[in-house]
Amino acid sequence: MRRDPQLVVSPFPSSRASPSCDNIGGMIDPSIRVRRAIHANDQLLVRRILASHPLLLHNPDTSDAGLSNSNLHLAASLGHLQICQLLVEAGHEKDGPALNENHETALMLAARAGHIETVHYLCQAGPAWILCIDIHGRDAIMEASRGGHDTVVQILLTYIPTGPEEAVQRADKEGNTALHFASSNGHLLVLRTLLAAGADADHKNIWCWTPVAYSASVQAEVYLKNLINQTKVQAQAANGQPQQTQASPRKGRLGTPDMFKRGQLGAMASGLRLVREDDHEKGRSR
Repeated sequence: MRRDPQLVVSPFPSSRASPSCDNIGGMIDPSIRVRRAIHANDQLLVRRILASHPLLLHNPDTSDAGLSNSNLHLAASLGHLQICQLLVEAGHEKDGPALNENHETALMLAARAGHIETVHYLCQAGPAWILCIDIHGRDAIMEASRGGHDTVVQILLTYIPTGPEEAVQRADKEGNTALHFASSNGHLLVLRTLLAAGADADHKNIWCWTPVAYSASVQAEVYLKNLINQTKVQAQAANGQPQQTQASPRKGRLGTPDMFKRGQLGAMASGLRLVREDDHEKGRSR
């Protein structure tokens, strides 16, 4: 006997009417819609949703992997500048920078991803946000240094209220500075920028390791040591002190300030030994 389909009892009469917090009555929850609009970089749609639901301005992501990131966190991490401007102008950061579960600001996420324009705008909107630290004691400069985003590091050092020299001296809870992060990942341009800003190359973390000890490669170690020597020579010249050439603990790895010419520095970085004219004459006399 054929059963009448209308007599079949189901806890969900229709797939469209299944009870879900994301799809109630066949409509997507506005909190989901605004995040999808941010992912799509649709500024007009974000504006319309927030006009209808002003309480969703922050809209923390409560999913397992969401870390309670707000709308601005999401837009900044994706580098969507116009949406960041919309959210900030709407008062997203009026009571201070929004923090996720790791105490990270939107500026930190933008700096970590290397979004230059977004970082520039956020620094202009709130220079004090650069000073914020997460649960590990790290700031936006450390995040940018770890990612090797040299232009972002320069922007942050330009806008930080305390000045660049103090900024590059800051350390996280393990004593690591921005120079430690740049050295461990082999970001040579960032190393030069941080040292030019006044970073302390002799600073040790809680494990008593300096940035040089974390060099990602031999070439990076040679490059960093040469930068350190060059910085010290320039500091002595600025203070009117006589320039002194110190012997290197490893033969052929470091040299005098005259060895910082492009050709010679390239030879050192490639592992070649530089032979001076005096050494050549001694070899011939033997």
